[in-house]
Amino acid sequence: MAKVDVPLLAHCEDTLHVLGEGGCLLVSGRSEKPEDSNVMTIGWGFMGVLWGKPMFVVAVRPSRHTRKLIDETGEFTVNVPKKGMEDVVNYVGGVSGRDVNKFKETGLDLLPGVKVKAPIILECAVHYECKVAHCMQFAQGTVRPADAERWYKTEDYHMLYFGEIVHARADSDTMSKIA
Repeated sequence: MAKVDVPLLAHCEDTLHVLGEGGCLLVSGRSEKPEDSNVMTIGWGFMGVLWGKPMFVVAVRPSRHTRKLIDETGEFTVNVPKKGMEDVVNYVGGVSGRDVNKFKETGLDLLPGVKVKAPIILECAVHYECKVAHCMQFAQGTVRPADAERWYKTEDYHMLYFGEIVHARADSDTMSKIA
């Protein structure tokens, strides 16, 4: 399926639906060294406009391999899986890229980003290329006590990466493949 450029926030509503239902795939690393790239499942994030720019904000725990790669490159892609990719989304969310080459194990194919070093996943329907504009660390005392008790028992507080969406692509018949 051919990938076509799309307006940066054209698929925002559908993307947020998929994010909340099963998750999207966050890719970090470099297209020129795919063996150093990683993919993880994200179920938390949001899209919108900040500082007059389209943003995709993702939450990554310090313990994740992805965190190191985003910190090194300052870039990432968010890939919206198609219907039928639920097993892949679950698998990549359950193993670490430090231990397993998730692309090899799942058969996912990578394509170079157009405006970022991080690759996109060919099999996904929509792709957001993001450059980190800001990051913010959650910490003890900055999260409501009930949420801290539920989500941060090990104190592995998320880093929020505010990624400016600099390019977006999608399959030419995207709407029939997601949501």
